[in-house]
Amino acid sequence: MVSLIQRNASARTVALAPLVEPGPPLAAQELERYSRHALIPEIGLEGQRRLRNSRVLVIGAGGLGSPALLYLAAAGVGTLGIVDDDTVELSNLQRQVIHGVGDIGRTKLESAKDSIESINPGVKVVLHPVRLDASNALEIFADYDVILDGADNFATRYLVNDAAALLGKPYVWGSILRFDGQVSVFWDKFGPNYRDLYPEPPAPGTVPSCAEGGVFGMLCASIGAMMVTEAVKLITGIGQTLLGRLLIFDALTARWREIRIAKDPEAAPITELIDYDYFCGILAPEKNDGDLISAAQLANRLAQRAAGSTDFVLIDVRQPVEFEIGRIPGSVLIPLAGIKDGSALDAVPRGVPLVLHCKAGSRSAQALASLREAGYEDVVHLEGGMDAWLASDKRGAQE
Repeated sequence: MVSLIQRNASARTVALAPLVEPGPPLAAQELERYSRHALIPEIGLEGQRRLRNSRVLVIGAGGLGSPALLYLAAAGVGTLGIVDDDTVELSNLQRQVIHGVGDIGRTKLESAKDSIESINPGVKVVLHPVRLDASNALEIFADYDVILDGADNFATRYLVNDAAALLGKPYVWGSILRFDGQVSVFWDKFGPNYRDLYPEPPAPGTVPSCAEGGVFGMLCASIGAMMVTEAVKLITGIGQTLLGRLLIFDALTARWREIRIAKDPEAAPITELIDYDYFCGILAPEKNDGDLISAAQLANRLAQRAAGSTDFVLIDVRQPVEFEIGRIPGSVLIPLAGIKDGSALDAVPRGVPLVLHCKAGSRSAQALASLREAGYEDVVHLEGGMDAWLASDKRGAQE
């Protein structure tokens, strides 16, 4: 992945005007609530009025969205929009501090709204219960002054970047994985955008998601708080933002480092939204459905195998710790790395149908490709992976 971080010498700091005009004077109760901000000369009452008059959209109410939403609400942002289509799970609670045990099974939007209103009932919360895509991004973004991108996948990151560029809006980007975090500000009108940092997405499956690779829970607070800091600076026009700079945090060594980013003068302008799944190499199921098996089909094959009417081997290509946390009954563990480098092929039987699975389908697709190259023919993988299997189990229990 090539980026423009080597253009350090040409990167310049851009002085930015306040993003939002001040709203009406604060009421007496607001003066007390925000007094610690008002005492700071750089913010003062005028800056607080800008915050109350601002509209901020947060992509995702997960690891980064959780602390970001809480601090934006506490800071007095007038309108908070949230885009999310997920529900709260037990595994979220290790880092997604806006949710609690009582919220498990609820939508993250409903849970986040309740938490925000308990902190600051003066904040207007707008819920967008959709998966962000090229068909709705421009319409949703149009109503907001600044966007905070806490997405956990590359397709959404490029989509947010391009939609913000087309609308001339700034956005704050954060990323976390294991002990490492990154944060920056992108504003195509005045400086670099995400494509100047990452012109091309990584190959599918080469960068694990937090669900696959893990994340140090407290890191979310560090990066999420920095994202809010940048949003508040943009809204009020104070300080020096991260536009043109990338901050990288290593939580294990407690070290921050900074890299300069510059616009690529040779990059093609962003003129439209595209198919971001295709751009990031994510194939839709219908494009390779001959390689796929659904959760319902797998359940049927497992039942047939138990009855002795068929035989196949179900291979889990995840990591051992994932296998220990939860597995599909009757599966055997052969991690992806050993399949890809050939060291585990002796454990993969030949002459028998194989069904592969991982968490969501990306790693099992890679394993399938490697096995095909090694001469295996009767191989399919589980569409949607363990996530789809568990969802199917839940639907069955409800029925």
